[in-house]
Amino acid sequence: MRKKQKRVVPQAVAHINTTFNNTIISFSDKEGKILCWASSGTCGFKGARKETAFAAQSAAKSVANKASEFGMKTLHVIVRGRGYGREPAIRALKSTGLKILSLQDNTPISHNGCRPPKRRRL
Repeated sequence: MRKKQKRVVPQAVAHINTTFNNTIISFSDKEGKILCWASSGTCGFKGARKETAFAAQSAAKSVANKASEFGMKTLHVIVRGRGYGREPAIRALKSTGLKILSLQDNTPISHNGCRPPKRRRL
């Protein structure tokens, strides 16, 4: 069996995906290969507590601790979604000692989108 080599990635990309139900944070290298990840659910929050800002903050701290094994110093942050954990997750990444080089918002915006369902009549 081959032994798994530890990679050293000094600069990474943090993808923060926030929905109204959960926050998922993943770190990848420049090629897009995922190095480590965490979500509000993996940090022990279940049900309605997964969507809170505190859950997103603890998920960001958890993934930052996992990233220290890869020797990460700087980050490019890409935020996607409109959930409650956007700003707390970024603040938590900054408080762990990682330097944020750039911040990008990739939230999808619908340009009219699908036709809404017809009105309910009671």
